[in-house]
Amino acid sequence: MKLALISGDGLPVSGLLTIFRNVIESELGNGSLELPVVADLGFSWRPDKQHFFPRGAEHSVYPHWMSTSDAVPVDAGRTELMRELTRIRSAVARADTLDDEERAELRRGVESLAGPYEEYFTRWFEEHDVDWVCAVNMTLSDAVPVTLGLHRAAARRWPPGVPGGVLFWDHDLFGTCAIFEDGARVYPASPNEFTPVPGTHPCHRWAVISPALADEVKGYPTELEATTLPNVLPALGPPEPADRHASFLAQHRLAPDRPLLLVPVRVFQVKGVEIAVSMFAEMKRICEERGTPAPCLLVFGSLAEDPPYARKVVSVVQELNVQDDVVFLDGVPLSSHQDGEGRWRLDEIDLLGLCRDSGGAVLFTPNTSDVESVGLGPALAAIAEVPCAVTEYACFEDIYGTRSSCVRVRDSTDIPAAADRLLDLMAKNQQGDFTVREALKRDKEQVLRSFDPNPWRKLLQEMANEVSDSGSEGNTNGKTNGTDIGTSY
Repeated sequence: MKLALISGDGLPVSGLLTIFRNVIESELGNGSLELPVVADLGFSWRPDKQHFFPRGAEHSVYPHWMSTSDAVPVDAGRTELMRELTRIRSAVARADTLDDEERAELRRGVESLAGPYEEYFTRWFEEHDVDWVCAVNMTLSDAVPVTLGLHRAAARRWPPGVPGGVLFWDHDLFGTCAIFEDGARVYPASPNEFTPVPGTHPCHRWAVISPALADEVKGYPTELEATTLPNVLPALGPPEPADRHASFLAQHRLAPDRPLLLVPVRVFQVKGVEIAVSMFAEMKRICEERGTPAPCLLVFGSLAEDPPYARKVVSVVQELNVQDDVVFLDGVPLSSHQDGEGRWRLDEIDLLGLCRDSGGAVLFTPNTSDVESVGLGPALAAIAEVPCAVTEYACFEDIYGTRSSCVRVRDSTDIPAAADRLLDLMAKNQQGDFTVREALKRDKEQVLRSFDPNPWRKLLQEMANEVSDSGSEGNTNGKTNGTDIGTSY
């Protein structure tokens, strides 16, 4: 089975890609995938990710099994394209306020960009002989013309009776992704006439990552049901000596006896990195009072993704005078590697191993309660069997239950007490305290049940069987060769 990936994030590394990495690498030994997986990571249609628009970062490194595209299907200047994509996204979000003339103008703008993307995806599918496309977070209205082009290209590639198609895999949806910019909602609260949703063609499948998102889908204007596919977590092995770990610590001037605190999020406005920094500063103060080694804070995300928010976070770091103890990792790569200067860039698995071996912890501190649909920080802490501190967000107990050992940070006034509790848990974990160790093991067992990889394995096998069974019957994965199978609003 030849698999392609289309990601709506517009970033070279993100939580979506990390989870996709976990899915693929858990499947590599089963022989169902034809490598490489070809990928378009959305660089050309996310002008809000300016540092990576429109061709991605210059020196990104991807796993051996992934081949990425840097195509820019629309023949327009960078500034002009940014302006038009931004205008369309904004207009789609406030579609219910538009008059007839504005709606007609919006439709013209969408169509003018949907055409080039339809042709691009059609050629891309043919060039790589793609059987299935995994389209991640393409239901949201970050780039309606691209989603519309994808729907139309898929209908051309996989008409009724031809095996294969598109698996729409959504981590966020309209109602549960209440992100605001300049006081305005980035996405409409529900689909509208301009937002294509899965189910417009028989070649569509749909998966979401939580029961809450599956419930939201039931109210969408489509007959296609979404199945729930839990996120797949990385496999973390036992401690082992690793020269790259020692080199990584040395290049960041981190003493081996310092606990590492991980903040496994992007530096993006709703992720609450400033809260993690404030809690870290309090933990450092307490350590100084106790005479114990102060931890170091490692933030996964890139400062280039959301520059205004990044400036706010850096300002908090400087105000609290912890700049010598905070490391921004500039986007954690999908695979550990040495960059062009010989410096190690570690992936999530290596960083979790370092955190565990150092007696560290995870801070997961969203500053908005109604954006996270799962929130993987507590899960990553659980598989590493390290403590975790978490702020309040709506779906936490739905995902992790009420018995989680996570330190709950109720509000800003709770930070000093939460910092003290977390340090106590870290110390007891290092000392082998039975009660703490058992609580962390229970967290891990619960998380492994909740994030079961078997539904993904079963689905991939079904998709592979559909293609191979058709091939054995003499069918080919053909194209319509110009047949007009359009997808309208």
